[in-house]
This record gives sequence, C-alpha cells and structure tokens, in this order.
Amino acid sequence: MAAKASLVSKVSKQIPILIDKSKPKLATFVRYAKVELIPPNPTEIPQIVAGFKNLVTGVRSGRWRQLSVSQAWLNTLITVEVVCWFFVGEVIGKRHLIGYDV
Repeated sequence: MAAKASLVSKVSKQIPILIDKSKPKLATFVRYAKVELIPPNPTEIPQIVAGFKNLVTGVRSGRWRQLSVSQAWLNTLITVEVVCWFFVGEVIGKRHLIGYDV
C-alpha cells in the first residue's frame, strides 16, 4: 500500500513539470497545424490540377530518369510514408489488423 502511495506521490509531482515543458512544443504544433493541416481553398484547385498535369507530363517524357540520387531517395521516402499512412487509415477504418468485421 505504501508503494502505491509513493508512486502516486511521485507521479503527481511530475505532472505539473510535464505540462510546463509541453506548453512551448504544443504552441509550436498549433502554429504549424493552422497552416499545414487546413484543406485547400477553391482558389488553390487550379494549382493542384496543374501539379498533376506536370506530374503526368514528367512521367511521359522520362524526366524522372534525370533526378539526382538524393531527389530520387527523397521521393521514395515520401512515397513510402504516404503508403504507410494509407495502411494505417485502413486499419483504423476496419478496426482490425486483419480482415473486415463482417
């Protein structure tokens, strides 16, 4: 019983310290989230369409073969990240790791 009381005492002392240390990082996250996590405006849709057209023309013309190794590696990492987030979303949507709950 004394061990539980000691543990509760230590945890209750650490909580205010953790809150104080996390406030600046949370403020930074909120500042970036307001800019980066908003959906596109209707005025940005033509830029998105132009980006996709540029991507298609780059694939057709073979421009992807002229990338440097660092650019190709960065593109590969970004693709892997997008695929991983897709699968994480699938697992969240299914609410199971394997198969759907029918």
